[in-house]
Amino acid sequence: MSDQPTRDTEQPGQSAGRRLTHVRGDGSAHMVDVSGKEVTQRVARAQAVVNTTAEVTALLARDGLPKGDALATARIAGIMAAKKTPELIPLCHPLPVAKVTVDLDVDSPAPGSVRITTEVKTTSRTGVEIEALTAATVAALTLYDMIKAVDKGAVITNQMVLFKTGGASGAWSRTETETR
Repeated sequence: MSDQPTRDTEQPGQSAGRRLTHVRGDGSAHMVDVSGKEVTQRVARAQAVVNTTAEVTALLARDGLPKGDALATARIAGIMAAKKTPELIPLCHPLPVAKVTVDLDVDSPAPGSVRITTEVKTTSRTGVEIEALTAATVAALTLYDMIKAVDKGAVITNQMVLFKTGGASGAWSRTETETR
C-alpha cells in the first residue's frame, strides 16, 4: 500500500490541495518518512499560561508553597518532557535535542498568572514544534500540581507554538496579539 494519498479526489486528511502528512490516502495514520529531507538547524518556541490567583503568584515569587520550589520543579519537568516527546506522542520522530530552555514569568501576561515559554533547538530532518509544546504543557501541568494545594481552580490555557524556523517551510511566527 502506498503512503501517498491520491490527488484526484479529496481523501481523509486532505482539504483544498493540502493534506495531513501523518494520514495516508485511506485515512490510516503513519509515521512520515523524513529520510529524504535536508538536515538543518531547527528552533521552535511555544508557551502555556497557568491562570491562578495573585495570592498564589505571590507565594511562587517568594518560594512559599508547601511542596517547595514550584518554578524550578516546573522548569526541570519541561526540559525532561522535551527530551521524552517521542515516547508520549505516537508519530513523533526521536530527535537529537540540542538545547531546551524553559522560562516561567510570574504575573505575566497578567497578575495572578504564569507564562511558561519554551525554546527547543536541534539539527535534524524535522522540526521541534511538538517538543516545544510538550515542554510548555508539562511545565504547566507540573506547576498546577505544585499549586493545587492552595488553588485547585487554577487553569492551564494558551498552549501554542510561537515561532519556528528551519526546514523547507522556513520561518513562521505568531503575532503578539495572538499570544494572549
